[in-house]
Amino acid sequence: MIDNTIYLTALLENDSKVIGIMYAKIFPKVAKFVLQNRGQRVDAEDIFQKALLQIAVRYRKESFEITSSFEAYLFTACKNLWRRELNRSKTRVTDDGVMELRNEEQDMALATLEQERWELFTEKLGAISENCKKILTMFFAKVSYEVIVQKLGYNSETVARQRVFKCKSKLIETVKNDNRYDSLKEL
Repeated sequence: MIDNTIYLTALLENDSKVIGIMYAKIFPKVAKFVLQNRGQRVDAEDIFQKALLQIAVRYRKESFEITSSFEAYLFTACKNLWRRELNRSKTRVTDDGVMELRNEEQDMALATLEQERWELFTEKLGAISENCKKILTMFFAKVSYEVIVQKLGYNSETVARQRVFKCKSKLIETVKNDNRYDSLKEL
């Protein structure tokens, strides 16, 4: 496995060989995701480029460490950008039928902010107890309380709901206590 800093450095130095490896390994997965979610191949290409640019700009501004594989990190960035694009396309046409113009710099800043928020969330989710991690992962995946009770051996759905509430509260507290929280609240 290639060290993540090699990918990040390749983006900064425009190393076409390593960037080509990124395209070969990661782009097909991104294209599949976009195509399965109301997009075209050209959309996938745009999203992939935006994600690479977003990561490069952020790394140039302030170097950071990727705790997962670069492949997973880039794929997640692409998924977040595509979801954001889908949400924005719903509201693009105004009441009088005029398309709103987008500010690309602001769009890139918001995408970067969302990525940093996601990283903080996943980091803190990984830092809470294993039991809370399991129950919240199921809760966020919209697993029913009935199934949560069965899988985790709780006595009732009420107990499962209380446990979800306590774990969510712990996660929120952990996120809010992080030094990065205030800077990630707003753009």
